[in-house]
Amino acid sequence: MHGPISYFQAVVLGVVQGVAEPFPISSLGHSVVLPRLLGWNIHQNDQYFISFLVAVHLATAIVLLCYFYRDWLRIVRGIWRSLLAREIRADDPDARLGWLLVAGTIPTGLLGLALQGPLQKLFASAVSAAAFLVVNGVALLIFERWRSRPPAPGDGEGDSDERIAKLSFPRACAVGMSQAAALVPGISRSGFSMGGSLLFGLSNEDAARFAFLLATPIIGAAAVLKLPDLLGHAGNGVRGPALVAALCAAATTVLAVRFLLRYFNTNRLSPFGWYCIAAGAVCLGVFALGG
Repeated sequence: MHGPISYFQAVVLGVVQGVAEPFPISSLGHSVVLPRLLGWNIHQNDQYFISFLVAVHLATAIVLLCYFYRDWLRIVRGIWRSLLAREIRADDPDARLGWLLVAGTIPTGLLGLALQGPLQKLFASAVSAAAFLVVNGVALLIFERWRSRPPAPGDGEGDSDERIAKLSFPRACAVGMSQAAALVPGISRSGFSMGGSLLFGLSNEDAARFAFLLATPIIGAAAVLKLPDLLGHAGNGVRGPALVAALCAAATTVLAVRFLLRYFNTNRLSPFGWYCIAAGAVCLGVFALGG
């Protein structure tokens, strides 16, 4: 007898989480659709499954924090300098980037606390997650169509953080708040924050970098807030699989982030958009035939 989630299922879900969280294809949407598609008796609103997801999301957040730890050290020091000086100096891009991240994170966190329960309960079925995968794909194509400028070979040269720090505070807040759309399974946090950044003139690589920096505190805080569930009664029977899934998610997140930062030097969001449309449509067809 194994628990409600087997170790094999944990490996599959962990690998999918590690890839789908940084990629603009919705990790939550895949976590909802995949069990139904494979005939597993797992439902997104089951308390043990929510506890299980806490572990894999926390692993993703830790990896993102470690991957960009040098950047976070500079950003935290920049915020501290600005607090001591009581101003954000024009020649201190680290401080400005830090406060841009604060502006983009706090409103999103408040929205998440207010809307996470109602939205995920409302749209927690595999059918709705598949439908929103299609919506996510269409949105990625629209972001590409309406982006301020096309990708160019020289976009990756120079200091990325200095370019990101030139965003205005209202625009950074808008990009950050776009992550709240990911509360609906099927909508990608990274996809919407990358897309919003493209609309405001950032290059693909800078948009991806800004999305990963924005996502780190949001994913980490959400996971830490629910960590007592995993350690408490709701985590009984899933802690072992959750640990395995977290390790798998950590390994694949590293690979996914490295790939994306290179891929977005000159490439676009469009392939991910077409993937989401195709995957969502296929899943809807399978679910309709299966009843």
